[in-house]
Amino acid sequence: MYRDFRRLGLCGEERDKPRRKPAVKEQEIREIFDNQGEACERLGSPFTGRLCRLAGKRLAQGGAVADVILGWRGDASALGDSVPLRLAGALHALVIKGRSLLLAAVYPPNHEAVTDEALWAAIAAALRTEEAFILDRLTGPPQTNEVRRIGATLPMFLEVARRTGLPLVLSEVGASAGLNLFLDRYHVILGEQSWGDPAAAVHHAPKWRGEAAPVGDLTIADRAGCDLLPVDPGNPADRERMLSFIWADQQDRLDRTRAALDIAAASPIRVEKADAIDWLARCTATPMQGVAHVIYSTIAWQYIPKAARDEGEAIIRAAGARATTDAPLAWARMEIDGKTPGTGLTLALWPTGEEHLVGRADFHGRWIDWYGWP
Repeated sequence: MYRDFRRLGLCGEERDKPRRKPAVKEQEIREIFDNQGEACERLGSPFTGRLCRLAGKRLAQGGAVADVILGWRGDASALGDSVPLRLAGALHALVIKGRSLLLAAVYPPNHEAVTDEALWAAIAAALRTEEAFILDRLTGPPQTNEVRRIGATLPMFLEVARRTGLPLVLSEVGASAGLNLFLDRYHVILGEQSWGDPAAAVHHAPKWRGEAAPVGDLTIADRAGCDLLPVDPGNPADRERMLSFIWADQQDRLDRTRAALDIAAASPIRVEKADAIDWLARCTATPMQGVAHVIYSTIAWQYIPKAARDEGEAIIRAAGARATTDAPLAWARMEIDGKTPGTGLTLALWPTGEEHLVGRADFHGRWIDWYGWP
């Protein structure tokens, strides 16, 4: 059975190779770029939005890169191969690597007074001079690790700790570089309360509304994650590629991710390259005595194919049926649920089997609307 998953969409994350289909019409590709531009603007990146809109209008057949993009054989949209963000990541990588002085001159922080003509001239030059590099980058999916999502997972973890009184073992599906596994080494402000070391290199204070966040201590006894394309935070090439997919005008995200990569690199823990369903079967095979085992994901679960997703849920719920008071199991999800705004925050806890929608969150973790455990 096919088992795979993708992390993509408005947040620009995915996990599998393009599925080959007949070429879509050029106009559809241009509309996809325009739609992605609008999405980037809504998520606080006017520069990336501008870049996507310009590319959608000005890419012209006849160049190797443009021909591949405009003739993309697959779903080029944010629900498929996310081609606009592949291109944006490739161009940003040229700036990060120092390979294009022309691009660097029109990229943040130098972009404010740059005209569309000047910006596109620099991009067009890069499409010609760095053709091989860009074509290679177009073959791989965007991949980031949004650290701000800890603002959504932390209150769920605190709720599990409060209700069980036990240390936690974290198991993250689609963990990328594993940056969100180390939230106990960050400083997070949740409404009126602060959690973690104020001197930590990573800080996050999401806009908080709704009920007060759970109060209490949190001890993480162990942590692990899986991903089909894991990122090694200690590998310079992996780091550079991940940073290239963070939007160039969002310096706070770049700084926060660099700091989180440093923290993860200093740990011996690395995300395991594994199929999510096989990995879940292994890590839930035996109840964990004396700890609360928390399985979780952030904008990943819904991209597992339906059959595998059903199998994964069955594995988790079967493990929940084996849970005891001394070996509880929790399932925490920050996932799209077909409702707005943002994503749903759902928490299930065994042995009771209670399950509640405990809040909603922005895709990038900029705000949290906390309902709490009833």
